[in-house]
Amino acid sequence: MSPLQVTKAFVDRINAGDAAGLAALMTDDHRFIDSLGNVVAGRETMKNGWVGYFKMVPGYHLAAEQWLFDGVVVVMLGTASGGHCPEGAAESIGNWSTPAACRAVVRDELVAEWRVYADNEPIRRLMRTTA
Repeated sequence: MSPLQVTKAFVDRINAGDAAGLAALMTDDHRFIDSLGNVVAGRETMKNGWVGYFKMVPGYHLAAEQWLFDGVVVVMLGTASGGHCPEGAAESIGNWSTPAACRAVVRDELVAEWRVYADNEPIRRLMRTTA
């Protein structure tokens, strides 16, 4: 698969809420970098991180408006959206949407690095109302 195809498959697994499918598309030394610059390293650690994120942000979805790629680097421009389900809550308390960009570095047909660039304020606002 091309780096673009790998990245599109990765986004498809995100949109399906499929942490195991995401892990299958990650290198062992996969690095996730959030919009604040925090780094999570390792496939298994990140798989567990996605499981927790999908619980906290039900319906998390990336909508691609444009794909840019150069060699092994692929960028998705679009929006990120979802709900917010505070720990212990039975259901989501609200929905949010924000412009987003995600950058993948693909190595050996796997995602070696996934970086998210998004305005976190919409979900932070929901989180503050439940704190």
